[in-house]
Amino acid sequence: MKYNVFALIVLVTLLLAACGPSATPPATTAPATQPPAIATQPPGNVSSNTVEVKIAGFSFDPSTITIKVGTTVKWINLDSAAHTVAADDNSWTSVRLKQGDTYTHTFDQAGTYPYHCGLHSSMQATIIVQT
Repeated sequence: MKYNVFALIVLVTLLLAACGPSATPPATTAPATQPPAIATQPPGNVSSNTVEVKIAGFSFDPSTITIKVGTTVKWINLDSAAHTVAADDNSWTSVRLKQGDTYTHTFDQAGTYPYHCGLHSSMQATIIVQT
């Protein structure tokens, strides 16, 4: 009889352990929020210090971004028309970009950098670089 009581206690203990809380529930996190003008890492094969700007619909998207010093901006032409990416002060410029072509530039100094497409004057955008 003592053996049956011991077996019953072990069985109840195991059952209670199995029914109890098994693990801490996963923490829930709110989605990251940011102002629309702040650029973050885009999806895809881009490193954490690279931001992508799309050229589509004869515009730069996003048209204004704020990045940190040392960040590389990668433009990709999604339009069927060719475009360029050129600083308004001509300190940097791309070659003519066909559909699917990319251009990158690393911003090593803080400042505001307006830029445009040399082929389509209505295409204008700005990069704000902060320390």
